[in-house]
Amino acid sequence: MIWKPNVTVAAVIERDGKFLLVEEETAQGVRFNQPAGHLEADESILIAVAREVLEESAYHFVPQHLLGIYRWHSTESDTTYLRFAFTGAITGHEADRPLDTGILQAVWLTPDEIRATQARHRSPLILRCVEDYLENKRYPLDLLVHYD
Repeated sequence: MIWKPNVTVAAVIERDGKFLLVEEETAQGVRFNQPAGHLEADESILIAVAREVLEESAYHFVPQHLLGIYRWHSTESDTTYLRFAFTGAITGHEADRPLDTGILQAVWLTPDEIRATQARHRSPLILRCVEDYLENKRYPLDLLVHYD
């Protein structure tokens, strides 16, 4: 049997010193996460992150930089995730758009508020990605190649 991680994408979006998170229902209760989700078949990583942000927060997102690639193993689900995290720009908002099933709301939190809510994070990657953003980590998108 070949082992494979779950490939996910996430957006780390900052506006006026606050970061966009979503509050979502999970098997472990209500948790915070960046707008994030799984890469779908035949989908580019950049299209995936823009789609996930729109579906989970109703914001239109254009990725501008790769923030990092993170591997994390959840002992609760015995699942390994390979997360591609991006920074970028919001280009619009559909305030009346229904959010994905399980998403309760999109919220804007300061770094201190994010640190204070760690016990309610979906994974340790939420804070790590914010800290990496604050350390100004940015990589060019041309590192990623979607080859058809």
